[in-house]
Amino acid sequence: MLSNKTGRAVPQVTFRTRQGEQWVDVTSDDLFKGKTVVVFSLPGAFTPTCSSTHLPRYNELAPVLFENGIDDIVCISVNDTFVMNAWLKDQEAEHIRVIPDGNGEFTDGMGMLVDKQELGFGKRSWRYSMLVKDGIIDQMFIEPNKPGDPFEVSDADTMLAYINPEAAKPSAITLFSKPGCPFCARAKQMLLDQGMRYEEVILGQDATSITLKAVSGRSTVPQIFIDGRHIGGSDELAEYLA
Repeated sequence: MLSNKTGRAVPQVTFRTRQGEQWVDVTSDDLFKGKTVVVFSLPGAFTPTCSSTHLPRYNELAPVLFENGIDDIVCISVNDTFVMNAWLKDQEAEHIRVIPDGNGEFTDGMGMLVDKQELGFGKRSWRYSMLVKDGIIDQMFIEPNKPGDPFEVSDADTMLAYINPEAAKPSAITLFSKPGCPFCARAKQMLLDQGMRYEEVILGQDATSITLKAVSGRSTVPQIFIDGRHIGGSDELAEYLA
């Protein structure tokens, strides 16, 4: 039975984590005492929704969450520390702290441990998120109890809207470039100077000139897109930012 524990203390658990070549025990107090922490929990590292949407969006919105009083963003899953560390490295999610609940003790204490034997997963966490203030659960967002793996309320945008409905979200920026291009370097520096994070697509490595021509109608670099709008090259970016 999934249970909402808003207003109660988080379970007191010691997590076995691997940091570098050392085993390091991390307690619930280490994670939550004296802090305001966003937690999101999911069925498993490297699984589709978790990897494509759940964790990446929390990482994208992390700077805004930090600006709005969040001290840490923690992802908990019933996986071992080696799997969680490998997943974090693969995701390049520099703002997220992954915590392995390998034995499911924390998840069980939260009332979120579910049986996924039909998938060969064994016991796993139901998908949920929560805001924890000094070890006390301020709010929980629990996915509806229905078949499959619903993903409707535990997302980063819902959490941010709860913390601050007026918070400005970062723009989605994609920059097409190629190695050695001085105009690309100029465009990237302009974005960095404005504190604007971007995704870089490198021709010859991530895409081809055919792809660039198909999406932008141009074959020169850089080409910049902001929130789905084609801005153009470095000169047009400078005009846009001005």
